Parts: sequence; structure tokens; C-alpha cells
Amino acid sequence: MASMSESADTASGTDVTDATSDDATRVATVTEAAPRDERPREEIHPGEPEGEPLMDAVDLVAGYIPGVNILNGASLTLHPGEIVGIIGPNGAGKSTLLKSLFGLVHVSSGHLMLKGEDITNLRADKLVARGVGFVPQTENVFPSLTIKENMQMGAFQAPKLFAERFDYVVSIFPKLGARKDQTAGSLSGGERQMVAMGRALMMKPSVLLLDEPSAGLSPMLQDETFIRVRQINRAGVSVVIVEQNARRCLQICSRGYVLDQGRNAYSGAGHALLNDPKVVSLYLGNLEEEVKEEGR
Repeated sequence: MASMSESADTASGTDVTDATSDDATRVATVTEAAPRDERPREEIHPGEPEGEPLMDAVDLVAGYIPGVNILNGASLTLHPGEIVGIIGPNGAGKSTLLKSLFGLVHVSSGHLMLKGEDITNLRADKLVARGVGFVPQTENVFPSLTIKENMQMGAFQAPKLFAERFDYVVSIFPKLGARKDQTAGSLSGGERQMVAMGRALMMKPSVLLLDEPSAGLSPMLQDETFIRVRQINRAGVSVVIVEQNARRCLQICSRGYVLDQGRNAYSGAGHALLNDPKVVSLYLGNLEEEVKEEGR
């Protein structure tokens, strides 16, 4: 059985391998001057809808070791109803950006807003209570627990929501309802990904952060994953998705950001990035080779 502390971390959507014992208080101060992107907002976020963003990350500087930054001024916005994709070569800072949005990596400069509230470096469990869900790429289920028990852990902070939310999750992932008493460890990779996504939805998030949900899956299961992401989005959940399958990701995205060396390299509507000759020549071809190499 999972330990109590491990259970609480994964229930909140946290990758237990990233959790720290120093997580008891929020560190809201920043210690470095942000390398500000001086471009007009419409150039940083082309195609951005009007109105206040649901989530607004500005000039984030972050890393795993003090003084060694992975993000070097990355910015991102997410508006209600959007799917926003983050693509880029390996080591560009994609997953680090996602984890910084969920309080798993310390932001040393810049700021992060959610619905107009500053949530920079807020703890992951507090973010879950504010409507942010997170699905790590790996170690994202309790293998010794049943599917139903995994969902109960997803509703750890609000157990009265369980019945209602479990019915909702099963409406998106019918296989989970049919096999609710099966242990997660006995499932295929695609089925485990369904469990992880379903558990993150149990707290009724307005924002869902997905870290490479199609990684390691067959092409058929990858397509099914992207279909489920669109279905979740159409049900009213705004999504930020990091993906190596860049073409497929951009096909479903409202807007996308290309990261390189921890900074915004290109951004725009998903279809515009797909057809941008510079993005295609510099990134999409290389990303496809990386995906093929990882699949061998």
C-alpha cells in the first residue's frame, strides 16, 4: 500500500518523485531580476483572446538547483476554453515550465497569476484547491490501488464530491468504470494514463496541466489520448499540454508556444505554427526524429 504522505502528494496531482519535505510554507519572494521580454504583449502571445487570462505566467526564471536556471524568462497565457500546447526540443524546459505552474519547481523571478491572484510558488495542494490539476508524465498512478481507489485519492480534499465526479470521469473514460475494481498496476500504459487523467479531474479543475500524456503509447493510443484531451476541454476545462508529438499537439491546440533554452522562441495559433516554415525546419522535423528515437 502507498504511504500516507505519498498518498496525499499523488492525490493532489503531484509527482511524488518531485515532492520536497520543505513544502510546508509558500516562498513568495523572488531573488533575481527577471530577464524581461520587452516585446509588446501581442507579439509575445499572438492570437491571444481578449479578456483577462485564466492563467498568466510572466518572465519565469526557475530551476532545480540554486543558480542553475532551466527557465530563463518564459511566458505563457491560458484563457478560458483554450488548449495551449508547449513544444520544443529535449532540454528546452517544457516540463520545468509545467512544474513551475504547479508549484513543484521554485520560481526565482517573474510571477504567475491565476484568475487575477498571484500564485507564484504556491504549494501544489493549495493549487488543487484553487482548481488546478496536474498529470505527471511518469509514476502517475498508485499501482497497488484499484481504479476506484485511485479516484478516491483524487478527491482526497473533498470526499463528498466523489460520487458525482466519479460518474463524470467514467463518462469520459468508460473503461475505468467497467474495470473499477482492477488494480492500476495491472493496466496497460494507455489505461494507466486514463487513470492519471481521471484522478486529476476528480477535484473539478478549471485548469488541467498535462506532461507528455502520449509518451510511450502506440500511435493508436496516442490518437485516443488527444481525442480525450479535446473531450475534457469541451467539457469546460482549460488545458496546458507539454508534448513531444508536436504536430498532433498543434493540431488540437488553440495556441502554442515553442520553447528553446528556457525562453519563448515562437508562439501563435496551433495551425499557424504548423505551417510556419521556420518552425517546421528548425523544430518539427527534429522533434519527429526525437519521438522516433524514443520509440525504438
